[in-house]
Amino acid sequence: MQNEPSGEYLKNDLYPTHKREEMMPFDVRTDHTERHEKSIFRVTVQGRALEVQRIAGLSPHAPDLVFLHEGLGSISHWKDFPARVAAITGCRVTVYSRYGSGNSDRLTEPRPVNYMHDEGLRALPDLLKQLHIEHPILVGHSDGASVALIFAGAGTGAHDSVRGLVLLAPHVFVEDLSVASIAAAKTTFETTDLCEKLGRHHRDPASTFWGWNNIWLHPEFRGWNIEEYLPRITCPILAIQGLDDQYGTLAQLHAIARQSGGPVEILPLADCRHSPQRDQPEATLAAIAKFVKQLSGNKPQGSNV
Repeated sequence: MQNEPSGEYLKNDLYPTHKREEMMPFDVRTDHTERHEKSIFRVTVQGRALEVQRIAGLSPHAPDLVFLHEGLGSISHWKDFPARVAAITGCRVTVYSRYGSGNSDRLTEPRPVNYMHDEGLRALPDLLKQLHIEHPILVGHSDGASVALIFAGAGTGAHDSVRGLVLLAPHVFVEDLSVASIAAAKTTFETTDLCEKLGRHHRDPASTFWGWNNIWLHPEFRGWNIEEYLPRITCPILAIQGLDDQYGTLAQLHAIARQSGGPVEILPLADCRHSPQRDQPEATLAAIAKFVKQLSGNKPQGSNV
């Protein structure tokens, strides 16, 4: 549920003043105006065109970071957070919009209950292979954090190469709180200008919203659970969640800490809702920087090199 019209879409101060630059037709764009060179391009993954952004790192030996957005997220919805992480860690950063999000191919069918499994077991491995990314640290928010857990817990092939996981407001099972908040988001979408606001980050905001909202409110989704993947994850995990998260409770983090096969650090944040990177950016940045520094000299999960 992640992501969900996450309460963030209900706050006017979270929207950028630029409205359409991210929705330009696909082509390679490079931004030299900031300290880190950025480029946005297209990659075909599992037969679908995805928009991808690369942010150059300052340290050639630092690990790659790959950002996985929330259910209603996209490249542009992260705002400047990936670039700030690149600056503070020296790492090269890759950000992409999943199928049905951002400027990637539009969603043309209802999402199935196992849509996050499809992302973690097929789409993400394909993308990493095409981009020649090995031994990454995955930074996932909400749905994206769940995708990262599925990828790392699959236990075979490229999935064994994960160096670490940064999980922002992850979900490993469905809570009543999640369903109630997503139902409220449905009403907000139908009665306010939320669709227009989502249009700042998605080429087809209606299909993006309903693709996310409909499956999370589907009766069969109440049984969605990925705890079975946790014991196979042996890489270090940093799990961050706001104490005021409207989409999940600390029970999610406690389940990850209790069942994961590797070390887990939990960071609860006060005065923080579903998006630590927005509500507590400095604390979140500092925690990620410390985590990445600790991992930079470590071997990835499953590595023999």
